Amino acid sequence: MANTSMEEFEALLNESFEMDTPEEGSVVKGKVIAIEAGQAIIDVGYKMEGRVDLKEFANPGEAPEIAVGDEVEVYLRSAENARGEAVISREMARREEAWDRLEKAYADELRVEGAIFGRVKGGFTVDLGGAVAFLPGSQVDVRPVRDAGPLMGLKQPFQILKMDRRRGNIVVSRRAILEESRAEQRAEVIGKLSEGDTVEGVVKNITEYGAFVDLGGVDGLLHVTDMAWRRVNHPSEILSIGETVKVQVIKINKDTHRISLGMKQLQEDPWDLVAAKYPLNSVHKGRVTNITDYGAFVELEPGVEGLVHVSEMSWTKKNVHPGKIVSTSQEVDVMVLEIDGAKRRVSLGLKQTQRNPWEVFAETHPEGTEVEGEVKNITEFGLFIGLPGEIDGMVHLSDLSWDERGEDAIQNYRKGDIVKAVVSEVDVEKERISLSIKALGGDKFAEAAGGVKRGSIITVEVTAIEDGGIEVEYEGMKSFIRRSDLSRDRAEQRPERFSVGDKVDVRVTNVDMKSRRLGLSIKAREIAEEKEAVEQYGSSDSGASLGDILGAALKGDDE
Repeated sequence: MANTSMEEFEALLNESFEMDTPEEGSVVKGKVIAIEAGQAIIDVGYKMEGRVDLKEFANPGEAPEIAVGDEVEVYLRSAENARGEAVISREMARREEAWDRLEKAYADELRVEGAIFGRVKGGFTVDLGGAVAFLPGSQVDVRPVRDAGPLMGLKQPFQILKMDRRRGNIVVSRRAILEESRAEQRAEVIGKLSEGDTVEGVVKNITEYGAFVDLGGVDGLLHVTDMAWRRVNHPSEILSIGETVKVQVIKINKDTHRISLGMKQLQEDPWDLVAAKYPLNSVHKGRVTNITDYGAFVELEPGVEGLVHVSEMSWTKKNVHPGKIVSTSQEVDVMVLEIDGAKRRVSLGLKQTQRNPWEVFAETHPEGTEVEGEVKNITEFGLFIGLPGEIDGMVHLSDLSWDERGEDAIQNYRKGDIVKAVVSEVDVEKERISLSIKALGGDKFAEAAGGVKRGSIITVEVTAIEDGGIEVEYEGMKSFIRRSDLSRDRAEQRPERFSVGDKVDVRVTNVDMKSRRLGLSIKAREIAEEKEAVEQYGSSDSGASLGDILGAALKGDDE
């Protein structure tokens, strides 16, 4: 019995020792019994006292709040040091306490309060009431923060993104809190807005494609095409950051909370008056605003723009880039060709404000007029000659020379030569002018052959003797008499019996206006003369010989 009671007593004694003696590495309660030399002396029970620097009782940037008699929790690192004092830490106690609290908040996805107190690589340090957390630079605000000075030491809520007690890591975000409150604010503002409302806002940001306008906690996008009825190259032409503007709510997307705004919708649409103001075929002054490969845009008035298609830019410059004809900001006269109110399109013409140069040429240069110009181009079918009004006329191969083949005659011309020609035809519709160089001195053949008919006897001059016949000339026209046509007597059909310069009477057998040749024959003349003599002086069956008849005819001529 005594043994039992001794054992019980020992167990109770050990239990009391365990209860009264704090365990090293745990958080214990203590009482401040004195404050001296910047330290607080704390009694942690079981006749153990320890010292803690006063700064451990202060929040970052604040004075320590501690007084004698205060009960505080401290972390017991060691029960006794060399001086016989307990080694205690308020900071470590706060950390342990904070970790417990933070882990619970992280599990419940609750916000925690803290203060930014330092700057480190990639972000900032935050005191979360004892535990130090890392705030990445990207998580400070919704937009990049250039100066975090005003945020230092300020108590504010944070969201825990990640924590690892074993490694002592905590990552927090201030941005998540802002986004959440912003979303609530947005929802509230958007709830009050309706499409078609006119509201005031402040320009917060300007980009190439538009401007973001703050409508009191929510941003709306004012696209560059909705700023004005006229063409706007960059939003900064119209708006500046910080400016207060009146806008209309065009569209609200309830899912994405995106708001589209417009300024031009609050102004009168100039297109309402276009048809009345710009009748078809009327001419107006405009300003070139944009040049593309297919034409140029011309502003008739702010908000009303028309396209001059490349085909309507010039009468003469056909395959040229519009930028070679007009330049941006240039003032031009244009004619209204077509208006499409539904598509808000005006088709304009530049060349229609000038007279058709082919029409002008036809009026000032009737057929037969002599012109002079530079050889602009030489092709396989003729010459192109520059004419007044920046137009070209063409001399076909067949109109180059009376005497030479066109292929040979064209070899006499070079690009840049100044030549004379006669207008033979002007086709305004096809924009074509036909010229003739060979017609310059008139039609020599027609003039020479005017009095010559088939059967006429003419006198020609021998200009050349060849094996096949002789070449002769009649009033500047060359002809060739073949050997067989030199005489009716075969023995006399010899070209060598003629000499250059001889005058010979010949009969015209053919006048070919197309090939511009006279068919000539001595043989035909002799036969014709014989026939005439027979008719006059006898008949072939009267018994008289041909010699007698010709003799009589010649004798008659002599008399």
